[in-house]
Amino acid sequence: MTAPRGGVVFATWVAAPAQVPRARLLVASLRDFGGRLAGSPVWIFDCAAGDAACGELAGDGVQVFPAEVPAALRGYLYASKVAAAAAAEARADGAADTLVMVAAENLVVGPVDLLDLGGDADAALRPVHHRNVGLGADAPLDAFWRGVYANAGVADLADTVESFIEGERLRAYFNSALYAVRPALGLLRRWCERFTALVGDEDFQRRACGDRLHQVFLHQAVLTTLLAVEIAPARRRLLPPGHVYPYNLHGEVPADRRAKRLEELATVCYEERSLDPAAVRDIAIGPELAAWLAAHGAAAAS
Repeated sequence: MTAPRGGVVFATWVAAPAQVPRARLLVASLRDFGGRLAGSPVWIFDCAAGDAACGELAGDGVQVFPAEVPAALRGYLYASKVAAAAAAEARADGAADTLVMVAAENLVVGPVDLLDLGGDADAALRPVHHRNVGLGADAPLDAFWRGVYANAGVADLADTVESFIEGERLRAYFNSALYAVRPALGLLRRWCERFTALVGDEDFQRRACGDRLHQVFLHQAVLTTLLAVEIAPARRRLLPPGHVYPYNLHGEVPADRRAKRLEELATVCYEERSLDPAAVRDIAIGPELAAWLAAHGAAAAS
């Protein structure tokens, strides 16, 4: 199934066998809870050179494609995520108006209609959960962000966001576990090119990206900067907090922002946390969703 022209396609990636049950659960949750977009085509990109046995996920509007990680990126953190996004965008260009990239460690628990860009947005995004390597709105540039900005052809950014957990005002810094873009813009292919350039820049890696934290979040910093530089603020749709809610960080979320029930959300990022209803103790799950999670093997996806 190709994406219908003018429609929405969802894409995810699998880089290891452990992600296969997570991708299966993601697709099932979209089909059952995704609202108007529930029947959208889903593309799964196999970045594990066939080792993850993704073929079993095909069917019911799901297609599986190989995605080769460029040799220059192999072994670098989150390279598969960037390579899959570029491959998905190339395939969606000319076929769909909206490409939704979603990490396999997400669960759809409510309608996700806001991910359809329609005619009034070129991207749909959430701010980051934690500051991590983010730069305060009024802080001086450090070597890391100076290099990332130079890579994108700018000296600095004026746009700001508020981190979800700390509530800290940062220079534009977006979450990359779930976002939607217009594939015709080619932004994700440029992401791969510019990420590759910074990974291969020995001076930048030594001066600004020598520690694990900066290496982990380099891909996100590059994507964020491209989004901020190439898409005007008026064309960026900031998604409400119920999208890509960080259940993996649930205990760190301030009480006034902490979700009380899974059903009040649209999508949940759980990463290594279990969504097995028999094991969940810190958030309410209604009986219907609990039965669905048990029936669809949520325990195997954790």
